Amino acid sequence: MFTFEFMLIWFGWLLAGGSPGPATLAIAGTAMQRGRGSALMVSLGILAGGASWGIAAALGLGAIMVANAWVFEVVRYFGATYLLWLAFKALRSAVKPSGTVNGTPFSGGAKTLFAKGMALHLTNPKAILSWGSIYTIAAPSTATVTDLLGYFAALYAGGILVFISYAIMFSSPVVVSAYGRARRWFDFAFAGFFGFASVKILTARLS
Repeated sequence: MFTFEFMLIWFGWLLAGGSPGPATLAIAGTAMQRGRGSALMVSLGILAGGASWGIAAALGLGAIMVANAWVFEVVRYFGATYLLWLAFKALRSAVKPSGTVNGTPFSGGAKTLFAKGMALHLTNPKAILSWGSIYTIAAPSTATVTDLLGYFAALYAGGILVFISYAIMFSSPVVVSAYGRARRWFDFAFAGFFGFASVKILTARLS
């Protein structure tokens, strides 16, 4: 199940998760303004929200794929289009001058920070679209619900790695400064990877 192609997709999932978005900006902003502990609580809330969407997408998509094979193709191309949109956003960000990292800090106690992080991800279009499209990219049309849940476990582990790392790294002023200087190159890398992945998916039937 975990082929070389899937590992490439998993790496792309890490890039997508780490690209600028509501979740990463909330974690980074909270880490810079309120410290590592607060950022970790926001991260845990975001991960809880991600688990909800990931499991729901795996179970729902598995049932749909069994009943209607054509739906798999529709969602598959929708996922490719979404990747192309991410590539455009990353490229647009890359042409902007480098500077400081902007964030969206959250405040409150541990429970409040957790709840805010979870609410953010449950209503985050990027999270919904990411989980809805990643299975169609990673899994064959014959994948079972068990297969999809296995993919979820691997992808969710990647999400843990990304969001916890954000909380730790962006609580360090040295890392924040270095990332701000190199941000454009990260954005160019995001744009290239997302664009390549989208084209490969859209042209797969032509080969």
